[in-house]
Amino acid sequence: MPPNDASTDAGIDPAASVGTDTAPGASPGGDNEDTLDLRLPDELLALFAATEEAEGDAAGDGAEGSVQPAWSASVVPNVDDLLDRVVDWGPITTAVGVLQLVPVRVERDLPLISRWMNDPAVAAFWELAGPQSVTEEHLRSQFLGDGRSVPCLGVLDGTRMSYWEIYRADLDPLARRYPARPHDTGIHLLIGDVADRGRGLGTTLLRAVADRALDRRPACARVIAEPDIRNTPSVAAFLSAGFRFSAEVDLPAKRAALMVRDRALRDLL
Repeated sequence: MPPNDASTDAGIDPAASVGTDTAPGASPGGDNEDTLDLRLPDELLALFAATEEAEGDAAGDGAEGSVQPAWSASVVPNVDDLLDRVVDWGPITTAVGVLQLVPVRVERDLPLISRWMNDPAVAAFWELAGPQSVTEEHLRSQFLGDGRSVPCLGVLDGTRMSYWEIYRADLDPLARRYPARPHDTGIHLLIGDVADRGRGLGTTLLRAVADRALDRRPACARVIAEPDIRNTPSVAAFLSAGFRFSAEVDLPAKRAALMVRDRALRDLL
C-alpha cells in the first residue's frame, strides 16, 4: 500500500506533506504488547495463495495468446468490500465540518487526485507524480482487487479536499512486517491543498475516521498507520489524533513509524 499524507497542527511548514508512503516492507521492533504473535492470519495466507494461483493462470492464458481485459476508467470500487462497507459508513460530524468518505470514481476524480499527487510535497512521499496514467494505475490495482482496500475522496462540507485509502492491514503485505491481528484496519491520508495543511485539520479528520472505523467494524480492535519516519508532520498528526507510536518498521521503500489507535485506549488518547 502506498502512503498516507495528513496535515498537522505541529507548527511545521504548511507546505510539508504528512503521511505514510509507498509499499510496506520489513520487520519492526518496538513495544512488547505488539510483538507477541507473528503468525499470519489463515485468511491472509489463503488470499496470498489465491493471488499467486490467479497470477499463474493469467500468465498461462497470456502464453496462449488470449487478450487480457483492459483497464477501463469507468471501473469503480467493489462496494462489497472486506471493511464492512466503507460506502455505508455515513457522514462524520467533526469540529471542522461534516466529512463524508466517497468511493473514488476514476472518470470523475482522477484529474484532481493526479494533481494532488504532483504537488512536490506530496510526491516526495507518495511517489506517484507524473502523468495521470501513473495515478490511474495505482487506483486500478485497488479497484481490481478483492475489496481489501477502498480508495475514497474526503468531502468536507461538500468540498473534495482529501484522498483516503481504508484497507485491511491484516490482509496486506504489511502484515508480514509487523505482528498483525485479525481485522486490523489501515489508513492512508493525503490532504490535497496546501492551505489545508499545517493547521490541525488532518489531526481532526484522522481521529474522526479512525473512530468511525472502530464504530463500524466491531471485529477491529486497532487502526494502523505507517508514515515515513522522516515525515515529522505526519507522525505528529497521528500522535495528536490519538495514535501511539508502536515501532519502527523497515518497508521496501521507506522506514516507517508504526502508529496504532487502540479501541481500548480511544477514550484516553
